[in-house]
Amino acid sequence: MRSIWKGSIAFGLVNVPVKVYTATEDHDIKFHQVHAADGGRIRYERLCTVDGQPVQYSDIDRAYESPDGDRVILTDEDFAKLPAAEKHEIPVLQFVPSEQIDPILFDKSYYLEPDSTTPKAYVLLAKTLERVDRVALVHFTLRQKTRLAALRVRDGVMVLQTLLWPDEVRSVAFDKLEGVAEPKSQELKMAETLVDTLSDDFDPGLYVDQYQIELKKLLDEAIASGSSKVTRAPEAAAPEMDAEVVDLVAALQRSLEASGRKTGSAPAAKAAPAKKAAEKKPAKKAAKKAPAKQARKGA
Repeated sequence: MRSIWKGSIAFGLVNVPVKVYTATEDHDIKFHQVHAADGGRIRYERLCTVDGQPVQYSDIDRAYESPDGDRVILTDEDFAKLPAAEKHEIPVLQFVPSEQIDPILFDKSYYLEPDSTTPKAYVLLAKTLERVDRVALVHFTLRQKTRLAALRVRDGVMVLQTLLWPDEVRSVAFDKLEGVAEPKSQELKMAETLVDTLSDDFDPGLYVDQYQIELKKLLDEAIASGSSKVTRAPEAAAPEMDAEVVDLVAALQRSLEASGRKTGSAPAAKAAPAKKAAEKKPAKKAAKKAPAKQARKGA
């Protein structure tokens, strides 16, 4: 996993440095849009409606249109002036019972990893949350947006779950539910009996995304059969030697040549000293015979 944010939890006067990681991932198979006639990829350009020309992302600002049709264009400098929670701090606002947070408010989940050499403060906060059986409500700023979040513990690791703001949850009232008679006691009893027969502890491992499994099977079979729906990937070209490697080899070769040595000449260089040694051996023998000759003359 790759950290997407780094900061610290402000727990009273205690500071808990953390790294933030996305806790979930999408396993859905991705598709590209293609031209049905020839299979060409469909691409989209950012076009200006005034001059009809493509626009670079760096040249794009954001505009707001009021219900009356008035438009306001804001730049990055304008957004930087807005009040927001500290960009690298997660302040704890209060601790609340977990059952008081409606599950409909939960949005995205993030893992928090301790980001210090001694994660004692991290463990202290995690153990405290487990003992009091409460979650911490915090502020969390990510990608220029301030979010309300719930901080809780899962298997010893702190998890940050962003919450929707109350006005982001739609209110609902269906006319068909108005004036409906209450279920009879016998109907409720039979329904409760049916619930009992299907009741068990929750084990997420028992459930799989059957649609994705069958879709992957369909794609694998199509590729294996080589049907007309499959366009084979072009064969990869033979890897070329990296330009830096080629330059390095050439530089080493020139260095050897400059030093008077070439590849393949090492054995000949080693033979030369042996020849010189052989030339010196007769001289040593002659030096030993000279004294013996002199001794015979003296006799």
